[in-house]
Amino acid sequence: MKPPTLMQQNRVKIAEIVIGSRLRPVSAAGVESLITSINETGVMKDAIHLRKKKDGSLHLLAGAHRTEAARRLGWDEIEAKIWTDVTDDWARLIEIDDNLAGAEMNALDTAVFLATRKAVYERLHPETKQGVAGGLARQGSATELSSVASFAVATAEKFNMTDRQVRKIVAAGSRLGPDEVAKLRKAPRQVSLKDLIEISKIQQPTDRYDVVRLLSEGSAKSAAEAARSLKPDSAAPVDANDAAFRALMAAWKRAPAAARHRFREEIAGGDIAEVAAQ
Repeated sequence: MKPPTLMQQNRVKIAEIVIGSRLRPVSAAGVESLITSINETGVMKDAIHLRKKKDGSLHLLAGAHRTEAARRLGWDEIEAKIWTDVTDDWARLIEIDDNLAGAEMNALDTAVFLATRKAVYERLHPETKQGVAGGLARQGSATELSSVASFAVATAEKFNMTDRQVRKIVAAGSRLGPDEVAKLRKAPRQVSLKDLIEISKIQQPTDRYDVVRLLSEGSAKSAAEAARSLKPDSAAPVDANDAAFRALMAAWKRAPAAARHRFREEIAGGDIAEVAAQ
């Protein structure tokens, strides 16, 4: 695979830049801050980074806030570094590292970016995955194994964190789906790293989704409070039918696919009363 090449640095027309999907939306506060800085200093400190595809189109790698600030200031052009021979993974890594290194990010954004960075890092460096490292150890390849850098250590070094901090943040971000991230972004109270770690501990996806929903609606001040509110009140009377139904549903969720398939066939192929009596 050819390494990415810095083709040129030049001014490009803002209207020609393809923004595409980003890991986080542009922050209004971030854009306003940039505009204030540009108005005070008269310059935009850093060039944006673009990926030139084979069809000649220019796709944004890093600098969504800078691009939006320039657009709002009425600029027709912006200074850009233009790269060729860029893979999708390298493009995502540039976006992530640009934000982690220079942007003001909340706990949710940091968790999403680091979790994505881990996935990209392991695709680019498959030798760092635990399974590969374990295989090398079993084969006695001590030299190879010692040369394998873990993602946590490499990222901690790069962004001045401890590897323990990186692991906790990545674990929190890895458990969240895109829909959950979107809901948490709408929460009236900004979610904290403590909230995200609490959410990452929830094993049942439905319970996790309910906690996220309560936070996004503002019905709970923290993930811990949301989780507590979902627990049944031990003092409340228990409906026997409801308890039996929940037990059946729990058994269904735990059952392997083959067992579920067999159950459906039994129900469809015979009298339900007969099946229930077995």
